[in-house]
Parts: sequence; C-alpha cells; structure tokens
Amino acid sequence: MSAADIAVENILKLEPEDFQILEAIEKQAQKYQFLPPDIISNLTDIHIQTIQHHLRKMNKRKLLTYQSTPYEGYKLTTAAHDLLALKTLVARDIIEKFGKPLGVGKESDVYEALTPEGNQVAVKIHRLGRTSFHHVDKKRGYTTKYRYTPDWHKRSTVAAKKEYLALKLLEPHDIAAPKPLARDRHILVMSKIEGAELYRYLEIPTPETVLQDLLKNVRLAYQKANIIHADLSPYNILLQPDMQILIIDWPQYVKTDHPNAQNLLTRDLENILQFFKHPQKPTLEEAITYVTT
Repeated sequence: MSAADIAVENILKLEPEDFQILEAIEKQAQKYQFLPPDIISNLTDIHIQTIQHHLRKMNKRKLLTYQSTPYEGYKLTTAAHDLLALKTLVARDIIEKFGKPLGVGKESDVYEALTPEGNQVAVKIHRLGRTSFHHVDKKRGYTTKYRYTPDWHKRSTVAAKKEYLALKLLEPHDIAAPKPLARDRHILVMSKIEGAELYRYLEIPTPETVLQDLLKNVRLAYQKANIIHADLSPYNILLQPDMQILIIDWPQYVKTDHPNAQNLLTRDLENILQFFKHPQKPTLEEAITYVTT
C-alpha cells in the first residue's frame, strides 16, 4: 500500500486528538527528528496517558515512526505528511474524492481526484526524498538552503510551491501547461491531466505540427511569462488524446534573466530537437532565435 493510500484510508478514521498530535509533531520537525511524548503532551494539552494511546495507535497505522533509543520519540511518516495535506485540501473544498494513480516518478506521484462539484483534477505529491541527496542538490539549486533539514519533507514542499508559482505565471498566457488550482504543503492540485509522455511514442502521426506547437509554447513561456522550463524533455511533454501537447513538471523553472538562463534554454531545445527526426525540423540555432526574438 502506498503512502497516499495509507493517508486516504486513515483520513476519516482519525479523531481530532490524532490530528492535534500529528500537527504538533509536524511543527517541531525542524527542532526534533523524533519528538518525545511528554513534549507532545505539553504542546497539545492532552494527558500523557491519552497521548501514549494515540501515538501507539498511529504507529500501528503507519502514520508515525517510533524510536526507543537514545530517547523515546515519534516522527511523521510520509503517509502522515500526505494525510495532513490532503485533509487541508478537503477542508478547503478543493478535492472531495481521491482516485487512482496517473503516474509514479522518481520525484513525485500523480493521482486523479474529484472536486466537490464532480470535476476531475490531478493531485501531484512531490517526493524529493526518493532521489539521492547529491542528485537532488545538483539538479535543484533551490533546495540548498534546506540541506541540513532532518527530513526531505521541507524540500518537497519547496518544490511544490515553486511549481505552483510557475503554473500561476503561465496561466494568463494560455500556455499548454496544467492550470494550478491549489497547493498545501508538498501537494499540488492541478487541472485534469490526460495523455502519454512523448518518449512512449514510436511514431507520431504529425511530428511537424507537434514540434511547431511545442516550440510555440516554449516561446510563449519565454516571452510572455518570462520563464524557462529548465528540465524539458520527452519525459515531461504529454501528447493528449486530441494530439495537443501538455508540458508538465515545472518546479525547476528559472526566470529569463537568470545567470544560466540561455544555457538552460539551449539544453531544453536540444532535448526537444533530438527527439524529432523529420528532416524539416529547425536547427538548434533557428529554434533559439525563434524562441527568444
């Protein structure tokens, strides 16, 4: 059972005291890797015997990890972080029902969900802790300030916040990217996502049209939203059922005035052009000129 499944299974089973305890542990995560029960009792004004009962229960439900030495303490599991974020999104009437997984990657899980109005949306759960420490630091400069955090949840939250901001910048310009609906902690809610990644296609029916549309959207992002994807590849470009593209995974975006902007744009365009094999495609230099002028 995945962390998200555990969270969804428990979200309606927990008592108000359980949520109090989870939130208290979450707030102290930067001070304590494992929070002692007596401190939890003081923070929540719940009697220590009652605290111990709730802690043992949530440990069995895989929402808390327990250590006995060098001191007794508890910390949130990945499922507990998911649960707190999902509970908030439900309370805000952003989502009502949680559905099947749409995709599982190295740094995120994406699920379908329904809003209270019955609209289908995508829920992206950032999970940077899955990737090695050095890989993430090298790839994502914005997490460096959290290098010494006792867990990876803060980094995942930063990634979700940055992607949400990117999508907000893109939204007014009708760029082929998901529409941002809400964010809480490390979870981002976006418009419905359909289709398959470009790399899965052995043959595209109209490659010239798809490439032209892709370059047009990179250009719009550059000239209208003033941002560069900075990690663009056939792995995060979807071809939807109507053969329209959708560019996903924006947490590494940079502004066009970033010191390394041109190198990142060049790499993005190289990744795109290398995928398309038709002879009429533009050269790298032509693509750069088209996007930037």
